[in-house]
Amino acid sequence: MPGFIELDPSSKVPPYEQIRAAVANAAANGDIPVGYKLPTVRALAGELAVAVNTVARAYRELEQAGVVETRGRSGTFVAAGGDAQREEAVAAARDYADVISRLGLARSEALDIVRAALDR
Repeated sequence: MPGFIELDPSSKVPPYEQIRAAVANAAANGDIPVGYKLPTVRALAGELAVAVNTVARAYRELEQAGVVETRGRSGTFVAAGGDAQREEAVAAARDYADVISRLGLARSEALDIVRAALDR
């Protein structure tokens, strides 16, 4: 199993989202390079003890975001694309951090606001 994917069964975050976030973060941080071949949906589902559809949904969302690309029977790979999306997200996060700082809100409150926004 890829070491960058660890599921927390006690988390309120659905497993597909934990998988999606782990792969997206690893790709954004360079922990997995462009061109890295991800495990097959079935293999990863077996390793993580989740349903095949759970991994398939995570991979689908990653592909829609441009983080990975599926090359037919060759498999799913970390894509070179998606960098622009990550850069836009980083810029938005920095802008948000600046606003929070200017307003004097606590870090925990700022993170709660982000979680609530992502959950809507």
